[in-house]
Amino acid sequence: MLQAVDTRARRASYPSLADKCVVVTGGGSGIGAGLVEAFAAQGSRVAFVDIDDAPSRALTKRLAGEARYVPLYRHCDLTDVAALQHALAAIEQDLGGIDILINNAANDDRHTIAEVTPAYWDERMAVNLRHQFFAAQAVVPAMKRAGAGVILNFGSISWHLALGELVLYQTAKAAVEGLTRSLARDLGRDNIRVNTIVPGNVQTQRQMQWYTPEGEAEIVAAQCLDGRIQPADVAALVLFLASDDARMCTGHDYFVDAGWR
Repeated sequence: MLQAVDTRARRASYPSLADKCVVVTGGGSGIGAGLVEAFAAQGSRVAFVDIDDAPSRALTKRLAGEARYVPLYRHCDLTDVAALQHALAAIEQDLGGIDILINNAANDDRHTIAEVTPAYWDERMAVNLRHQFFAAQAVVPAMKRAGAGVILNFGSISWHLALGELVLYQTAKAAVEGLTRSLARDLGRDNIRVNTIVPGNVQTQRQMQWYTPEGEAEIVAAQCLDGRIQPADVAALVLFLASDDARMCTGHDYFVDAGWR
């Protein structure tokens, strides 16, 4: 098994992110937890939603002794649009606004074409695509009132590589890039920037269930760079695009994939 590298000690500091109100979906574990930790380290006011209580509460407890502002956790099933809208409204009230939305939550369970039913299609679109639009819709009024905002949607390298047994996941993630382009155009004159983050294969506990050591070695061999991508590597790109340093970056897809081809 390839060893993870901790890059957090070398993280850049973005003064423009201090005190910003940030929402991360699916922030309880994996990449999402890395994002919550990264924004908290910048002095941002962070809230996150997730459906898995145990790791989410553990993350909040761990960061309580490290962060300037203790991250706020709210349980939410993102496939329930009404519940998502309610959670975001409550977060906006608690934080005093929403400046940055990170649409991170997704689920890449494997499936074959033959297994797909109309009900499973709808459920996969709800898990991987629909909530990104409705979360954006919910936070736009607060961003317009503030005169600026950032929305970062998470795509996936998978459809660019045409990986197997992910037809619905890849359909949804391809659509995310179209969603980003449309939102960036419609919201740009309100000074709201929208981009897509496209991670490669990130070494998280969830992803490790799919790969043997030999499978990991194959991924690294297909990359231009050696090593395994960590949540902190993804967070580094997210922090830049969320900051004022990226003030003229919108409507595009930004890859952090070690050159995986």
